[in-house]
Amino acid sequence: MSDDLLFIDDDLDGNTVADLDGWAVMIVDDEPAVHEVTKLVMAGFQFDGRPLSFISCYSAEEARQVLKSRVDIALILLDVVMESETAGLELARYVREEIKNLKVRIVLRTGQPGQAPEEHVIKTYDINDYKEKTELTHNKLITVFYSSLRAYRDIMQLENARGGLRRAIDAISEVYDSHNLRRFASAVLEQVNYLLNMNGDGLCASRVEAYAASSEDGHLKVLAATEAYSCLHIDEDVASLPIEVREAFERVLKERRSLFGDHYFASYYHSKVGAETVVYMSFTDTISPDARELLEVFTANVAITYESLLLREEIEETQRSTIFILGEAVERRSKETGDHVKRVGELAALLGNAIGMPSRDVEFLRQAAPLHDIGKIGIPDRVLNKPGKLDQDEWEIMKNHAQIGYQLLHKSDKRVLQLAATISNQHHEKWDGSGYPSGLKQEEIHIAGRIVGLADVLDALVSRRCYKEAWTFEDAISHVSEQRGKHFDPRLVDLLLERLDEVKAIYQKYPDC
Repeated sequence: MSDDLLFIDDDLDGNTVADLDGWAVMIVDDEPAVHEVTKLVMAGFQFDGRPLSFISCYSAEEARQVLKSRVDIALILLDVVMESETAGLELARYVREEIKNLKVRIVLRTGQPGQAPEEHVIKTYDINDYKEKTELTHNKLITVFYSSLRAYRDIMQLENARGGLRRAIDAISEVYDSHNLRRFASAVLEQVNYLLNMNGDGLCASRVEAYAASSEDGHLKVLAATEAYSCLHIDEDVASLPIEVREAFERVLKERRSLFGDHYFASYYHSKVGAETVVYMSFTDTISPDARELLEVFTANVAITYESLLLREEIEETQRSTIFILGEAVERRSKETGDHVKRVGELAALLGNAIGMPSRDVEFLRQAAPLHDIGKIGIPDRVLNKPGKLDQDEWEIMKNHAQIGYQLLHKSDKRVLQLAATISNQHHEKWDGSGYPSGLKQEEIHIAGRIVGLADVLDALVSRRCYKEAWTFEDAISHVSEQRGKHFDPRLVDLLLERLDEVKAIYQKYPDC
């Protein structure tokens, strides 16, 4: 993921009761007068502060077409006899059994009760009420609307609560799967929107007193933001925020607790190692009590994840630093620039991404690659630093560094060191089988060995060594091209040649001293 601002997609799916202007009521009857009378009688009716929105269908087939695309209909007033004597009953079965709409309330209205006896219909069809048209007086019709809409509202509330719980579980999982603090911050913003089914803008900021590299004097810095706060840059101070946001931040940090407003919430996280993070989000709609409850459950779990993520980042950073120190120690012993191991790591990660490795595997490769020559620690100085070409005996001694490195690393049960052991043992194997120590060829060579083998040779060519001067970048690339399908995996060479600008950027970041 880029270190630029992490923008969140604000387009969310989902139809809820609150999204609609009025209660959608479908009248299905082949008599136009029934439609007109129903609308006249119910004119001005409201339930829970919302009016009615009528949909008129004059046949069961017409209603089928509408029901295929409308999932927001609360009530169907359904005639029995239309294009056939059982058209209404067949439509009721279609609604429940074919399109699986169990939420809409169905009230059967018939002018010929003898053709559809009430007891048989109620028992056989999943309807919610049965009325003869002659008994639907003004008061009774209003009663039908109240009872039906109340039932539909309660069903939708249960459905939304169940959906909210499902979203909360999904959201917590998404945040937990974040691999670093920036992704964590971005995931929190995204999942809060998803959790509430609301479009909100927000940002995540952090001040970390325990890690000097992450903050300056404990100032609050931006980790992630939605588009509304795109004027901010990663690691920028939040002083330029709107006053209401700054005041919310100040109050949250002072009181060390999460806060709710009618249209915003500011969530506070504090770790045992001294890190503090605030998530602020603002919404156009009022945050309901149910939404607040979901947020409290969500933020409690996020806080636990945040704590473990901080500890994990500290451990991983320690691991990366230790690997670089070991790799650089070997390179310095061989009088080579310490940046060689960093460049090999970055080149390996570049090729890992290019070949389609999962991001986590790319990171493992980036960390393991700098240990490719760790076995040189067992090579005598007279061989390692000889200013000139090695004789046959010296070359045999030098080749032992691949297996020495493997023996040093492979006993560890840590994935990075296991990968480093494989790389150490195989990065001098060649695509055509002429490499060492085992003479492996093509796919027999682990992909990490093939990648680091290419990265190591390229960097060795453009770097000054005790036995040679540095090649130009162009000459080194030309050599790599010539060795396509011989020394190197041809696919990796092609991917490298397609990304020369990115390769040059690595050399600009880690130039030879």
